[in-house]
Amino acid sequence: MIIYVAHASSFDFKKELYEPLRSSELYKQYEFVLPHLQSNSPFNSKEFLRSCDLVIAEVSFPSTGMGIELGWADMIGVPVFCIYRKGSKVSSSLEMVKTSRQEYKNADDMLKIIGRYLSQYKQKLTS
Repeated sequence: MIIYVAHASSFDFKKELYEPLRSSELYKQYEFVLPHLQSNSPFNSKEFLRSCDLVIAEVSFPSTGMGIELGWADMIGVPVFCIYRKGSKVSSSLEMVKTSRQEYKNADDMLKIIGRYLSQYKQKLTS
């Protein structure tokens, strides 16, 4: 399963999102695409999303670019799972593209929520 990780560039995503994911067991079990791991240069997500099974979007911070990516994912039928830090103001326009969304408290909680969602998603695919 190929999972594209979408996020805003307006927070320390490498520390707060990429590092916890990369150090988790989930990173060994699934193929996560972290588009800005090596570089902050533009990533052609429009074409790449066609090869993905799922998008996980960290939506705590508004981002026009991420909104466009989520719209593309929705348009081609790639499910979008949104996660957001407790207390964040989440855009109501996400209701149009998200498959599901979940609030988290901290990095450990975020990983548990992602793990639970991926397990349920995988079960749904095999049944």
